[in-house]
Amino acid sequence: MRLILANPRGFCAGVRMAIDVVDQVIELFPGEQIYVYHEIVHHKHVVQRFVDRNVIFVDDLDEVPIGRIVVFSAHGVSPAIRAHARARGLTAIDATCPLVTKVHAEAVRYARQGYQILLVGHRNHQEITGTLGEAPEVTQVVESTADIPNLKIIDPARLVYLTQTTLSVDDANVVISALRVAFPQIKEPPSSDICYATTNRQHAVRQIAPDVDLVLVVGSKNSSNSVRLTEISQNVGTRAHLLDDASEINLSWFAGADQRVLVTAGASAPEDLVAQVCRALLTHFGGTIETRDIHEEDVEFAQPGALRKIMESRGINPESRRIRVSSPIITQDLYGAVPLTISARS
Repeated sequence: MRLILANPRGFCAGVRMAIDVVDQVIELFPGEQIYVYHEIVHHKHVVQRFVDRNVIFVDDLDEVPIGRIVVFSAHGVSPAIRAHARARGLTAIDATCPLVTKVHAEAVRYARQGYQILLVGHRNHQEITGTLGEAPEVTQVVESTADIPNLKIIDPARLVYLTQTTLSVDDANVVISALRVAFPQIKEPPSSDICYATTNRQHAVRQIAPDVDLVLVVGSKNSSNSVRLTEISQNVGTRAHLLDDASEINLSWFAGADQRVLVTAGASAPEDLVAQVCRALLTHFGGTIETRDIHEEDVEFAQPGALRKIMESRGINPESRRIRVSSPIITQDLYGAVPLTISARS
């Protein structure tokens, strides 16, 4: 078997920052119960690892005792949730991805300028719920082109679209193109709302998938960007499966040991789970691993302001705790002694 690892894959800067926030809070408040509003990121193993460290995840702030610590997830929350946290006297630490915060700020700005907002994304996704809450009176969610005829537009000249950050670029463009046909004067955001990591991972799959027999995407079923990676592979004609970890590998997927298999991961999937999948396949089929470099990523986000203040009050320099996220590499501690061919750049 020939395993091809897509680069980039796995953790993006926003996910790494959010996970690091919870790690830092646990360290700063030893023995104190830590709560997180919604899953910190959409991956069941990441969540379970924090549960094992006594972190409690809630979907209702009323489940958090008054005055306790709560971390907002990477997907963002609405102003109403922030206000509710203040009303309960909670110490709120916001781990929202800065790229999601950018979309929130755009929604506020356009609403103040008198625009109606068409928010392209999945209606029940937590990110959409949070963004919608910034200007609910002027915002309508558009999941697909089928929603366009039912939109209630006051002035087509005062209309703007925004998008969920984790959408498939292809799917978003279908909806955006239809919106432009229906409303030729619609305004677009200053820059794409779909995040760099989502775009890069999708581009890697779109470029490599036609050259392989099968694509495996490590990620959870409720991870929008992970699901999109499987869809992109299928759209270019290559079978794809989404799996949380190696325990979900189905040997019936593989016609023979000579298969070429692309392995990638959604932006919230840890690299050790990618390594686990690769080790399991090589153990069963034998073969080699190579990396295929499509984009190099070297991005970092600063800690949230509330966390920085807590750290500074305790004499800790926040800059010393920043974690830079770069493209993953094969390391012996994760992958073991695996046969590795020369890395290729596309």
